[in-house]
Amino acid sequence: MQTKLSVSHLFKIFGGNISATLQLLREGKSKQEILAATGATVGVQDASFQVEEGEIFVVMGLSGSGKSTLVRMLNGLITPSAGQILIDGEDVAQADKAALRRIRRQKISMIFQHFALFPHWTVADNVAYGLKVRGVPPAQRRARALEVLEQVGLAPWADSLPSDLSGGMQQRVGLARGLAAEPDILLMDEPFGALDPLIRREMQMELLNLQKTLKKTIVFITHDLNEALLLGGRIAIMKDGRIVQTGTAQEIVTAPADDYVAAFVADIDRGRVFTADDVCSAPVTIPLQGTSVRDALRIMEQGGAHALYVMEGERVAGVVTYRDLAASELEGGAAPTTLQQAMITEFPTASAGTSLHDLYGPAGAGLPIAVTDDRDRLLAVVQPGDVLAHLSGDAAPADAAAPAPITEETDDQPR
Repeated sequence: MQTKLSVSHLFKIFGGNISATLQLLREGKSKQEILAATGATVGVQDASFQVEEGEIFVVMGLSGSGKSTLVRMLNGLITPSAGQILIDGEDVAQADKAALRRIRRQKISMIFQHFALFPHWTVADNVAYGLKVRGVPPAQRRARALEVLEQVGLAPWADSLPSDLSGGMQQRVGLARGLAAEPDILLMDEPFGALDPLIRREMQMELLNLQKTLKKTIVFITHDLNEALLLGGRIAIMKDGRIVQTGTAQEIVTAPADDYVAAFVADIDRGRVFTADDVCSAPVTIPLQGTSVRDALRIMEQGGAHALYVMEGERVAGVVTYRDLAASELEGGAAPTTLQQAMITEFPTASAGTSLHDLYGPAGAGLPIAVTDDRDRLLAVVQPGDVLAHLSGDAAPADAAAPAPITEETDDQPR
């Protein structure tokens, strides 16, 4: 991964003596103390982060936290008081007016909460606005506008006016306008904040679906933690102008940096944050051919497992449980005597990205869930107890050792 945007020790002071205010901040004075002493308002203080190419980086915070000030400094709408903003190595904070115009036209597009569409222009003309500013010929910008409208599902409305569209559709026009100029970086400042919850969810999924193919570098601003957790590859949480924690959704939920962050994540639906990949362990398997019931029981006893997946080559043939196999060892029991007879061939499966919310039902069957790839190869297993532990917040530490798969054959192992 290549770093597309790098922000280092960024400050924004409104009013007052900037040098004196920066010194007070370095001395550890609070925003309230500085306002009382100097009349200056601290918008952003000592923000540092990096955004990788193709990443959705979310900045989350409540009103007044400094997130909108921060994003407006990234494209030069607000001039930083101190610090560095590098886009492909070029410092936006030090750029003159001509350089800023070039950066905005070629590298950055911005999408706002309020759609800011020209009411008397058609949808296609609104989408092509950035291209018009660049001086792109009319036929070329029309073609590009139609192409992007097709991507967001609005091609049939290309010649309609914004007033003919719903709020969600108008926001899609705003998204299309941002994409039409083919920017390296897309800045999105509370873009779905004015939408009702259902349409907002649709737009979030639309963005994620588009990102799978477009792979844009996106800085997304929101006050909604659920939205941040859904969209962000990494999330920066702001309070009083300062970034208090940066990490993945899983890192923030499992290890909040302070009481402020902990209060935010206390009521989060963990089932939508964690996936099978977060709770899986290496699979312990046995081959179908040449393995006796007694062999399988011994392997389960040695590993403390209550079930094992049975392999036929690279294919999962089924799963056997200790209870079923142990019954076959009882004298006079009418139980299966071979793995083939004992195997359960209808077993739960999931992909590595399946959310724990969607694993809750399969976990109820009591069998380990097989984590498979797109070729149905067994990658890992998820134990039902681990799903429930993570959902309740009682999971073991992330670095706890997982059971190792059987990879070596010894004289007392099945071949």
